[in-house]
Amino acid sequence: MASRHATLKTLTLIAAMAVAVGLRGTPAHAQGQEVLTVAGGCFWCVEADFERVPGVGDVVSGFTGGTVENPSYRAVVEGGTGHYEAVEIPFDPSVVSRRQLLDLFFRSIDPTDAGGQFCDRGESYRTAIFVDGPEERAVAEAAKAAAAAELGQQIVTPILDEAPFYEAEAYHQDYYLKDGLGDVILTRAGPQTKAEAYKFYRDACGRDRRVRELWGDDAPFIGG
Repeated sequence: MASRHATLKTLTLIAAMAVAVGLRGTPAHAQGQEVLTVAGGCFWCVEADFERVPGVGDVVSGFTGGTVENPSYRAVVEGGTGHYEAVEIPFDPSVVSRRQLLDLFFRSIDPTDAGGQFCDRGESYRTAIFVDGPEERAVAEAAKAAAAAELGQQIVTPILDEAPFYEAEAYHQDYYLKDGLGDVILTRAGPQTKAEAYKFYRDACGRDRRVRELWGDDAPFIGG
């Protein structure tokens, strides 16, 4: 594991605040908010992680970067549309900056894997950062360089121009929170609520194990 940098103290502070506050944030796209769009593998997991960060609003799961308008989840994961599973992260820049969110993002994924993330393979599960203009690109490039320096490995996560974002079906939004009687589904582990199924999937997929292996104590969302 590479040596730690002073800037990572900020990441630790944000993660500690997220655990202590336990907030889902404010409504998406509220006045004065900015939006960060990233792809980090399964969008359920990225949504669950970033809704824990103070200053972040209601994260939206969806698809971007492809060639088909209004794609369905099934079409995206079957391949051929070119889309990434992605999220829009609305945030209040007076509370948390774009750079801080990008630092957290890199440390919540495996940015050395070009073929997907963890147990999820294929084009829809690749990682990416989507930017609107040169200023956002510069921030993303700086975060990517810092991640590469810490890991001492090549970062394959591309920085791409912003593309149309299509919201995923309601079934997928806030999946990790759906724990009511009406949310029970049949899984390989038997009947579970969607929230229970999410936790089972996250553990079985090895997401947290691989992130901890890469980032150690700088992994901000282990067990999310």
